[in-house]
Amino acid sequence: MSQEEKKKQLNIDLPEELSSGTYSNLAVITHSPVEFVVDFAQVMPGMKQAQVRSRIILAPHHAKRLLHALSENVKRFEQQQGPIQPPKGNQDPAMPLTFSGPQGEA
Repeated sequence: MSQEEKKKQLNIDLPEELSSGTYSNLAVITHSPVEFVVDFAQVMPGMKQAQVRSRIILAPHHAKRLLHALSENVKRFEQQQGPIQPPKGNQDPAMPLTFSGPQGEA
């Protein structure tokens, strides 16, 4: 790596409390003329509503960079793992998740 490339490299600190991540199985994206808002939510069987676990606010040019990075990573993933298929039995586009299995009672 050349000196110039080393200068351009950005180090990123990942605090320990964030290192395990936050699970999300639903994303809701809205925008205004000046920003994009991405709410990462979690919906589970038996829950009446999804719970937002994280909200990320992006400038439009950063949203476009994220779109490109996600597209490139999905392409690489599918080259290595095969095509990503939607869950079977998902008929309602308004509800993007399908939960199956026995219904628990307490």
